[in-house]
Amino acid sequence: MRLNEITKHPRIVIVGGGFGGLKLAKALKKFDGEVLLIDRHNYHIFQPLLYQVATGSLQAESIVFPLRKIFHNQANVTFVYTNVTEINSASNTISTTDGDISYDYLVLATGSDTNFFGNKEIEHYAMPMKNVTEALNIRSMILQNLEVAFLEKDLEKKQALLNFVIVGGGPTGVELSGAIAEFKNHVLHKDYPEQKDANMKVYLVEGKKELLAAMSTEASVNAKQNLLDMGVEIYNDVHVKSYDGELLMIDNGTNIHTKNVIWAAGVMGKVPAGFSAGALTKSNRVQVDHTNKVHDHRNVYVIGDAAAMISLEYPQGHPGVAPVAIQQGQHLAKNLMRLTKNEAAKPFVYKDKGTLATIGRNKAVADLGKIHLKGFIAWVIWIFVHLMSLVGFTNRLIIFLSWASSYITYNGANRLIIRRFNTKEMKVESEAD
Repeated sequence: MRLNEITKHPRIVIVGGGFGGLKLAKALKKFDGEVLLIDRHNYHIFQPLLYQVATGSLQAESIVFPLRKIFHNQANVTFVYTNVTEINSASNTISTTDGDISYDYLVLATGSDTNFFGNKEIEHYAMPMKNVTEALNIRSMILQNLEVAFLEKDLEKKQALLNFVIVGGGPTGVELSGAIAEFKNHVLHKDYPEQKDANMKVYLVEGKKELLAAMSTEASVNAKQNLLDMGVEIYNDVHVKSYDGELLMIDNGTNIHTKNVIWAAGVMGKVPAGFSAGALTKSNRVQVDHTNKVHDHRNVYVIGDAAAMISLEYPQGHPGVAPVAIQQGQHLAKNLMRLTKNEAAKPFVYKDKGTLATIGRNKAVADLGKIHLKGFIAWVIWIFVHLMSLVGFTNRLIIFLSWASSYITYNGANRLIIRRFNTKEMKVESEAD
């Protein structure tokens, strides 16, 4: 197959193997043409559980699944392992690190990246968590700093190693805070008996007046109370001014000496070059119409976190959550097949089936329409939804068994420092180092 030639059958090129791209490619099973799925990784990642990889509850392999294996029975899908660098809409091609690829219809499902809001110092020293590599970096940082704290004699330096700050009070920040607090409360004294008198602290810093601002007031209040009960110190309605790798400064005058800052405070669209500045929002999302088509482009579409479908109901675009990407992928597949038959495309309407967030063992919140749940029932729903959303029976089984073991023993088994992370240079050390 020559990827830069014009084909007899229509060719749909999908960039990104996340929730949206995966659903779109699957839904094109009966499409009479070629489907190219392009990704710079050869696997699909279940991002909602990244925080459990970062905190040692799950092994990284359990939340990823090979893209080629997903589509080995779908004859019209070809996977291409490369990195897209630019969109060339005038020639209906995309530039990649391995050459140009032609398309009849192009769909970007490239997702989002961490938004540091232009602060280069924070970007260098704080730890993001948007992919497996970053989650493993966080795991190494946490475990290495605990090991260093064991040997540190200077009490101030020791405390900085034991202070953990999570910036961002959305679902990711809340779940991370809860997971690290549970580690402090149930695991620290087992793995580090010599640290039984250590004063490990967990801080959560959020710019809004409440946590989980996108959820109901009931969910927000309950999540905050649970975290407080677990020993998390919470700062609401404040912003981080600076972090130099040693001292984190908050605009309310609070200073925290810490070697551990995890940034979950914002996201921005991750899109290749080729769009005009006017086509992008402030958060770098591509503005699309009600069918996910990019304005002033006849055959380029964007779905999921990278898309901003502006409306009265969603003035900033739809929330950057997996259900939006999945529904847009499924809907766009139907529209693309309509277009190839010279039929009109239909507008996308998001069906919000609810929002879930877990705080810890037996602790979760759920907004299911007008129904608001908390505690054990919400936690069981969270477990069921996440297990069923995973790709592959083996992954589901591995994660279920890991969760069952952790529930019984209060002790996960994946706290391994496989690769050392240099917290001064903020990079993985080579074996030679």
